[in-house]
Amino acid sequence: MSTKTSFPKDFLWGGATAANQLEGGYDEGGKGLSVTDITTAGSLNKPRMLTYMLNGKAGETPAMPGAGLPKGAKGAILPDEYYPNHVAIDFYHHYKEDIKLFAEMGFKTFRMSIAWTRIFPKGDEKEPNQAGLDFYRKVFEELKKYNIEPLVTISHYEDPLYLSEKYNDWQDRAMIDEYVKYAKVLFKEYKGLVKYWLTFNEINCSLLMLNMFGQKINDDAVYQHAYQKLHYQFVASARAVKAAHEIDSDYVVGNMICGIVNYPLTPDPKDILANRYAWEQNIFYCGDVQALGEYPSYSKRLWNEHNVHLDITDQDLADLKAGKVDMYTFSYYMSNVITTHETKDKVGGNFAAGAKNPYLKYSEWGWATDPMGLEYYLEVMNDRYHLPQMVVENGLGAVDKLTADNEVHDDYRIDYLKQHIQAMKAAIDNGVDLIGYTTWGCIDLVSAGTGQMSKRYGFIYVDRDDEGNGSLKRYKKDSFYWYKKVIASNGEDLG
Repeated sequence: MSTKTSFPKDFLWGGATAANQLEGGYDEGGKGLSVTDITTAGSLNKPRMLTYMLNGKAGETPAMPGAGLPKGAKGAILPDEYYPNHVAIDFYHHYKEDIKLFAEMGFKTFRMSIAWTRIFPKGDEKEPNQAGLDFYRKVFEELKKYNIEPLVTISHYEDPLYLSEKYNDWQDRAMIDEYVKYAKVLFKEYKGLVKYWLTFNEINCSLLMLNMFGQKINDDAVYQHAYQKLHYQFVASARAVKAAHEIDSDYVVGNMICGIVNYPLTPDPKDILANRYAWEQNIFYCGDVQALGEYPSYSKRLWNEHNVHLDITDQDLADLKAGKVDMYTFSYYMSNVITTHETKDKVGGNFAAGAKNPYLKYSEWGWATDPMGLEYYLEVMNDRYHLPQMVVENGLGAVDKLTADNEVHDDYRIDYLKQHIQAMKAAIDNGVDLIGYTTWGCIDLVSAGTGQMSKRYGFIYVDRDDEGNGSLKRYKKDSFYWYKKVIASNGEDLG
């Protein structure tokens, strides 16, 4: 008798987006400024910049995690700069058209985020912005019209600029209360319209990006900042989970991890141990706290490495225990290799650096295509946490060409996604409790890393370029029709 299984009959097929990369309307409906609104465009070789005013003079600084603005500076929109997220693809005015296209593909779920500053423009208001609440209600009602289940990220790189400046990027526990206030408003307002929630997008990026650009940052103050920010976010997440369950017992709340598989480059025991330590710092640390409700034993080693001393109270630890997540969700695009040896064959690209894996192919952005890594990751997390899982981001960023007939022949994207769906199926066969899959950027949107439109992920082409030119018209790619077939067959027809 065969033990082979297939995708569960109620599997949540869909796509994923983020408000700041999709919505536009940055100054409409009472919305306040978020950090993303002062972030310029970049490219593969040019970082995005944060713009500001200091002593009456304009300036800019790289938009790197934990870097922030110079002391005394105030984030500002400068007249001669281009800010791609201000319009993005204008989902704010096109949401009905876009949701109809998602429905045509057969989406069971749509992952989206809420812009914190649409609900609380500065972040510290006592009452929410009604226009913002109304906008998302209309979006959720439109999704429900097509029986599409919203999967909502509460904070997706969308901190209010005012709070970020006031509290130095989560360096004050007052941020916990502001976040929990915001989350409770969402839980109460959208009860009955939303079931699945994620607290923070790719929460581990605060640590991940410290070692992601080819050389390790050795400034202890940067690590102190990152670990303290994470602690306050862990507590905020845990309190939000507890509040969600009190408001609606049907709510399912997950964490969200940037899932990157690491392999040792050689069998040298030093590489093996370095690889284990990379998993612990970059992946397990955040997953363990949110899914298991306590700091793991290796935390002390991580803190001691950089002389980190955290503000942690007994109440914080109790909150972490009481606010464990209901499901484990993650993004997956690529894998990396770890080595203690010097290597000539190196990766260089957007959020990718270090030694190159000789067994894998790389995209022009320097990302390794590794579907087997996805199976590996799913199985590791299944055994570690015993929770339902969702792959909530996965996709191929590529330069797409719109033909004269308004078609996009993206066989390369179909091939990439097909391989990863096959890997998910193998993981399910091996006992993984996988309940959903949302491909990243199901409609073309602004790249978070580079601010480009030319790095496209979607099934739907949006006519807009890296300088903000274009009609914003939507066109179906070949992958649109392919994914429709995949969903209709519940993952059986991948041809």
